[in-house]
Amino acid sequence: MTRFWTGGYGVDMDGDAEGIGFMSVDDGRGPSTLRHRGTAAAVASPSWLAAHPTLDVVYAAQEGAGMVQAFARVGEAALRPLGEPLRAGNGVCHLAVSPGGRMLIASCYGDGRVVRFGIADDGGLVPAGVDKAAALRAALFGADGGGSAGGGSAGDGAAGDVALGERYIPGADTPDVGPDAGIGPTSGVSAPYSQRARDPYPTPAGEEPRVSHTHAAVFLPDGRIATTDLGFDLVRIWRPSGQGLALDHEIVLPRGTGPRHMVMHPSGHLHVVTEYSCEVFTLASARDGVWGLVSATTASPIALVGVDFPAELAVSRDGDTLYTALRGSNTLAALRVRAGGDALEPLALADSGADWPRHHLVYDGTLLVAGQRSGTVSVVDLDERTGAPRDVRHVAEAPTPTVILPAR
Repeated sequence: MTRFWTGGYGVDMDGDAEGIGFMSVDDGRGPSTLRHRGTAAAVASPSWLAAHPTLDVVYAAQEGAGMVQAFARVGEAALRPLGEPLRAGNGVCHLAVSPGGRMLIASCYGDGRVVRFGIADDGGLVPAGVDKAAALRAALFGADGGGSAGGGSAGDGAAGDVALGERYIPGADTPDVGPDAGIGPTSGVSAPYSQRARDPYPTPAGEEPRVSHTHAAVFLPDGRIATTDLGFDLVRIWRPSGQGLALDHEIVLPRGTGPRHMVMHPSGHLHVVTEYSCEVFTLASARDGVWGLVSATTASPIALVGVDFPAELAVSRDGDTLYTALRGSNTLAALRVRAGGDALEPLALADSGADWPRHHLVYDGTLLVAGQRSGTVSVVDLDERTGAPRDVRHVAEAPTPTVILPAR
């Protein structure tokens, strides 16, 4: 049996999910047997899920409550809380776990915060002021507790792990990223830099100033972290540091594009899908480590700005194709990767089989698509030769799904 965890919106976010859901496929019978089997863990609106790289632990972003929490698998279809929920920020909507499993980055749409949490040996999240022993081990032996000082995996930022469990106090050494929306101090380490997040574009006369909306994070191969700011049209590059996260540099995208989610391509390029302009921007790193814009491609030739709102971005197993979903027309758009990752071109468009396709992933020659408004997960066939999406093979009911995560 192949298993999946699903996140969704509950009553506090106008949905009917009762927590982290459990879906499965009968092995040997194909994706058409996908079914929702019940609730694995009761939790309010776990709108995003992320997995530990080696442990059977799942992290949930409780968007309505502004909290994050770890869960460990129990048996085949249940999850138990691994510690109490910890405060992240207003509208926490995305989580990313470092390749070494020692750091979790929470992105907060509501207040623009980027918050770093430490991860303990058992996969639990480190609350403020608790993990002093782990911090000392990191300082003396590296992030993974062994080897020389400064060791550990590049993806975990050994030097930064000295600050595991330290609460960042707004107004102390450096101010917090994004406005403080009254949610109170976080339980992790907010990403500091020398000034509050600022809109790179001037506010036109008569318009209200824009608001920072951090939406997603991706760990880069060199251990730095990229985040999107949908409100300010920015991709930010961060370095793990003893103070949590330090801003390295920013990539400014055209005003009003709304960068949402990202995928790291095997070529080393970073592809960013924009919610407002229906585009995919391709970024690359120069030899000095500074990232810049390489190309921009329309997600679909028939996408209508203001009607279609791209959500997730996924890459095929062979790296030749990217997939995004257009909420509005409820379609799936495929783009072919060209020029070693530098360029994209529209390949195909197909029905997603879902209303408001919020998230999708590649699975066994298909795309699994979470339909937030339809309360379904659809199974869409992929062409074996071209990778293009084709027909909707199967549709399974699921309560207000917003994300699908393969289980171990």
